[in-house]
Amino acid sequence: MRSGKDKIVKNPEEWAEILNDESYYVTQEKGTERPFTGRYHDCDTPGQYQCICCGEALFESESKFDAGCGWPSFSKTANDDAVEERKDVSNFMLRTEVLCSRCDAHLGHVFPDGPAPTGLRYCINSAAIKLKEKK
Repeated sequence: MRSGKDKIVKNPEEWAEILNDESYYVTQEKGTERPFTGRYHDCDTPGQYQCICCGEALFESESKFDAGCGWPSFSKTANDDAVEERKDVSNFMLRTEVLCSRCDAHLGHVFPDGPAPTGLRYCINSAAIKLKEKK
C-alpha cells in the first residue's frame, strides 16, 4: 500500500477535465465498458499498460492473455505495489475490485481462474488503461 504522500487525489471536477466520458465513468464511478468494445481487448502490441488517470505502471504485455471474456486480461501486475484490491459486493455478486494504487481509479476485477503460475485473471477495462508501446 502506498503512503499518503505518494497518492494522487483530485476532486471529481478535476478528473472530469482530464478524462473522456467513458474513462471517467469507469475509473471514477466504478463503471464497466461493454465486453468486446474496448480498444485493448484483443490487442497484442508489446508494451506496458498504465493507469489512464495517473500513468502508474499496472501490467506488462507479457502477462496479457485472451480469456475470451471481452476485456483485457492479465495474469499478474507490473509490480507488487501496482494495484490495490477491495471486496466488492455490488450487483448482488461477491468479487474483488482492482484499483490503481496511486490514484484509486477503478480498473476492473480479479478472479481466481487465470493461467499458471499465478492462477489469476485481472479483468481490466480498456477505458481505465493506456498502452505505452515498446520501441
